[in-house]
Amino acid sequence: MSWSVVAAPPNLPPPRPITMRAQTIPPRHHFPEHAHDWHQLVYAVDGALTVAAGRETLVTSPDQAVWLPTGVPHEVGSLLGAEFRSLWISNEAGSSLPSNPTVLAVSPLLKALIVEAAEIDGKCLSDGYPERITMLILDQLGKARKLQAALPWPKDGRLLALCEELYRDPSNEWTAEDWARELGMSSRTLTRRFQTELGSTLRSWKRKLRLFRAIELLGGGMSVTATAMDLGYASASAFVFAFRSEFGCSPHAYMNQKDSKQIDQ
Repeated sequence: MSWSVVAAPPNLPPPRPITMRAQTIPPRHHFPEHAHDWHQLVYAVDGALTVAAGRETLVTSPDQAVWLPTGVPHEVGSLLGAEFRSLWISNEAGSSLPSNPTVLAVSPLLKALIVEAAEIDGKCLSDGYPERITMLILDQLGKARKLQAALPWPKDGRLLALCEELYRDPSNEWTAEDWARELGMSSRTLTRRFQTELGSTLRSWKRKLRLFRAIELLGGGMSVTATAMDLGYASASAFVFAFRSEFGCSPHAYMNQKDSKQIDQ
């Protein structure tokens, strides 16, 4: 199934120092490849984004954002739909931020500031409040933790179909051999292409996908048991074990820590 183009809001001013973009991206919609004369923070307060920049394509959750320096060609979309809250940032204001595309951790405070900036955008407030919110956002971006990567995403058409299906249904139990037959290739070819594009085996990528979706579902208010069943784990305890092995704590502890976390940089 092809993706549809979604248009950016018209008549947005250039950033001085920030222009807020708040927009709903419907499922399987994207902004075609383009570039800006300013920096951009690509972020969604709800849902996951697919971001392609250069030779890398990845998927980010509401705990992550992608920093795109001035002039970097990029494409942004969402497989299942997302609430887009993107920021255009002037070259001067973003001069101390990374010079290459970078995945940043979004703290609860930074998320709250972005939500507030979108809420007050366009309102006539003369008490300096919008300017203070802007300065706090820039301050928190400067302190944001840099992440190695989000969820890697393929560009090859057949691998893309595979990953999109697993993203929609993480409980799918097909093996590499099953997928190879479905996609009309040998299992050896599938394994080689997967390793080349995504840097891991299908099994390892699917494990990472499930935990990525777990954070998304838990953040949306789903219970641990319901999340485990939705992701295809045999039991809640099996899910908790996998989660603890990856993140060093239980799902409950992770979400409580995230909700109460204070900026400590």
